[in-house]
Amino acid sequence: MTAEGYTALEAELKTLKTEERPAVIAAIAEARSHGDLSENAEYHAAKERQSFIEGRIAELEDKMARAQVIDVKRLSGSTVKFGATVTVLDEDTEDEAAYKIVGEDEADVRAGKISITSPIARALIGKEVGDVVEVAAPGGAKSYEILKLEWK
Repeated sequence: MTAEGYTALEAELKTLKTEERPAVIAAIAEARSHGDLSENAEYHAAKERQSFIEGRIAELEDKMARAQVIDVKRLSGSTVKFGATVTVLDEDTEDEAAYKIVGEDEADVRAGKISITSPIARALIGKEVGDVVEVAAPGGAKSYEILKLEWK
C-alpha cells in the first residue's frame, strides 16, 4: 500500500478508537438505563454498532500490521508498476484518463485510484508509454494507449 493509504487507515483507526467507541459505549449505557433489554431497540442497535466498530478496528489493525508501505515518490522506471500514475487514451472515445495504481484498500475510481487487482491495472502492469493494451470490460473489450507514466 502507498504511504498515503496507510495514513488514511491510521486516521480511520484513530477516529474509531477515540470517537466512535466511546460514543457507542455511552449509547449502550443510556439504553441499559431504560430497563428491559429484551425489547429495547436502542440497546440492540447500539450493541450492533459496537460489534461493527470492534470488527472494523480489528480489521484495520490487522491490515496495518501486515502492510508493506511503499513510498511512491522514490519509485521510477519506464514500465508501469504499483504506485505509477498512468495517463491513457481510450481509443474508442478519444477520452483521456489518469489512473494511479494503488492497493485494494485505497482504490477509489472517482479519485483516479485503481486497485492493482483491477482488470485495467493488470493490463497496464509491465507496459510502457506508447503501448496499446486490451482490457476485458463488462461492455466488451476496450483498447487504451498509454500516453504518460509518472511517479507522484
